[in-house]
Amino acid sequence: MERYDVAIIGLGPAGATLARLLDKKLRVIALDKKRESGDDGFKKPCGGLLAPDAQRAFIRFGLNLPTSVIANPQIFSVKTLDTQTGISRNYQRSYININRHAFDLWMKSLVPNHVDVHHDTLCKRIEQTDDGYCITFTEGGKEKRIFTRYLVGADGANSMVRRFLYPNHEIRRYQAIQQWFEDRHPVPFYSCLFDNEVTDCYSWSISKDGHFIFGGAFPMKEGKARYDLLKERLVPHGFTFGDALKSEKCTVLCPSRWQDFVCGQNNAFLIGEAAGFISASSLEGISYALDSAELLSQILNRGGTSLNQAYFKSTFRLRVKLLSKIVKARILTTPWLRKLIMKSGISHIKQTSQMSVR
Repeated sequence: MERYDVAIIGLGPAGATLARLLDKKLRVIALDKKRESGDDGFKKPCGGLLAPDAQRAFIRFGLNLPTSVIANPQIFSVKTLDTQTGISRNYQRSYININRHAFDLWMKSLVPNHVDVHHDTLCKRIEQTDDGYCITFTEGGKEKRIFTRYLVGADGANSMVRRFLYPNHEIRRYQAIQQWFEDRHPVPFYSCLFDNEVTDCYSWSISKDGHFIFGGAFPMKEGKARYDLLKERLVPHGFTFGDALKSEKCTVLCPSRWQDFVCGQNNAFLIGEAAGFISASSLEGISYALDSAELLSQILNRGGTSLNQAYFKSTFRLRVKLLSKIVKARILTTPWLRKLIMKSGISHIKQTSQMSVR
């Protein structure tokens, strides 16, 4: 078997960032479900918005986004709607509208040549040995095995690495469903939607390159029925759908307690959503993927002993920040508190244009 110092499972924003930042003295292999280029193969379902915290990470990295990943238009506010009360508010937001798949491929293209990258692969089995881990994966229809001293799970909500490390760990999860439509609205907009009769999480919409994307997070066993119901309830509020051009779905994690953040053990590590690092109030995970990957790269590059303990300590502030998002989510998804906040008009910007969405 080929032997490596670090094996990274998944090359989304977390895995690609870690692979890029690791010292070239380390022998690194990265396994990714996505193909190297093109629109075929696995694609991460996502609304595709880059939050300010993610933008700050790119400032630290000295990176600028190429125009190929930028989507149009760039929207300066979020239309927040409570369908149960009919209250609608506009809040200023500084997100960058992106094409998520193009963004992921661009981030993967930044991984240096000394990293052994395997595209369009599927991790099948993880086995712990006396001094590391044996990884079995399929590539081109063939089964292959490698040995690694350190293992990193950057494989998202359904992380195989997390399940291997914490077989009894339970975390709240939803079925995220979104569809793409031709955008027929007079003015493009981004929205955040709440309806506790449909889901105790939240839903969203975004205008992107002539398309209108509508999605939400719903109970795992009733996702499609709840999704269709919410679409019906939005029509009186000015939402226009038509025939769906494309449908996407995936599992999304939504942490609800401090114990939901798990960093790894026994020289195996978790970063990004695999570690539970995702905002419970917005389901935004790119910024935490970048931050946790940066922290782990510093630990692995420094080397030494007790690396799991060092990584756990280094993520303390990140975990505290995510805990505050859990508190925020509980406030926003509690109908009477949400109604009180929205009726107050705090931070609301009134639209005066006759072309604005109702």
